Amino acid sequence: MSAQGTMRRGINPIAIIGMLFFIFGFVTWMNSVLVPYLQIACELSTAMAFLVTSAFYIAYVVMAAPSTWILKVFGFKNGMAVGLLIMAIGALVFIPAALARAYPLFLIGLFIQATGLTVLQAASNPYITILGPAESAARRMSIMGICNKVAGVLAPIVLGAVVLEKADDLKAALVHMSPAAKVAELDAMAAKVILPYTVIVVVLVALSIMIYYSNLPEVKLDTEQQTGTAAVGEKTSVFQYPHLVLGVLALFFYVGVEVMVGDSIIKYGNSLGISLEKAKYFTACALGAMVVGYIIGIVTIPRYLSQQKALLISAALGVAFTIGAVLTNGYVSIAFIAMLGLANSLMWPSIWPLALADLGKFTKTASSMLIMGISGGAIFPWLYGQLVDGLQGDAGFTTGHASRYAYIIMLPLYLFILYYAAAGYKAGRNKITMA
Repeated sequence: MSAQGTMRRGINPIAIIGMLFFIFGFVTWMNSVLVPYLQIACELSTAMAFLVTSAFYIAYVVMAAPSTWILKVFGFKNGMAVGLLIMAIGALVFIPAALARAYPLFLIGLFIQATGLTVLQAASNPYITILGPAESAARRMSIMGICNKVAGVLAPIVLGAVVLEKADDLKAALVHMSPAAKVAELDAMAAKVILPYTVIVVVLVALSIMIYYSNLPEVKLDTEQQTGTAAVGEKTSVFQYPHLVLGVLALFFYVGVEVMVGDSIIKYGNSLGISLEKAKYFTACALGAMVVGYIIGIVTIPRYLSQQKALLISAALGVAFTIGAVLTNGYVSIAFIAMLGLANSLMWPSIWPLALADLGKFTKTASSMLIMGISGGAIFPWLYGQLVDGLQGDAGFTTGHASRYAYIIMLPLYLFILYYAAAGYKAGRNKITMA
């Protein structure tokens, strides 16, 4: 089915993809609670706790090629159903992991969940991009972003209410407990995750069945009409498009900072002496700011802002808010970190269409490359955790100061995205335009 034919019947497909983006957000942003939860339950350092994000996001690189194969074999629709089943298997692994309080098993479960998400992302992002005019792709992806981030607002609140209940009291009590009592309390805390993840397994399986029997149409990019530029047919490799390669790198950095914000802000607040009972809402604040940004994108793109201008403004805000977070303290610094959600909001929906412009038959391969860029979430939060531990150990900073100063790692990432928005997005495209 052609993209235009899909668009004429597109209300139901867009609703289905919106539901999938909700699932992406809910499963992904539970990690913000899992980081402090597993640090307590499994007795981890800060850097070890951030392996939660590493295990999750590294799947986007390791499993990118297999996910492409799955989509080629099963197609977009059935591939999405398979992806949901894989996610369900990963969630199921959390049950024995909790019973054994085995951190490596938790990481395996997260990797499997992210493998399923890789399949879903590889199908859904290019799908929503081509369901209409290219110049309004960022607007459609902003709508998907709202679905994703509303789920992200809910996830840490829902999971945090279950697994972080009285966590501050437990942390204080553990210091004075006997070894046997300590093990018993930590085992009880680990077991709190069983019920929510059992519910998640049931929901994911049900959604997989629903997707399989839905009337979601197939979109065959390999036979889709070219983009109208003669130069596309002359290209023999996706790597001959510099704007795509730079776009993958921009997405890599963007996901790194987005995940760093969402998954570290709870721990950052706690490091400043704010209780986990209060700090568990901070991720929701950051994601709420992203929702505001998405709404701005829906209203302004493309009527008032081009996708490129939206990315330029977003990156500039990222630079400004990062500097503000590092130079201030307390709730003001936390507010700057949360406001990075606003800065990040239009980056994903702007980078995708800019990077996929003029690719024609290479669109599917390019989409897989962009999905691999999501692995930035595996690298930079872990580096942040390493920097926090290093500043505490070597430089002698308090946990709060170390956590704040470590956010400087985000500055060069936002600066590169700013470069991509200003010039990198058109690298190598002048010749294509003139052809």
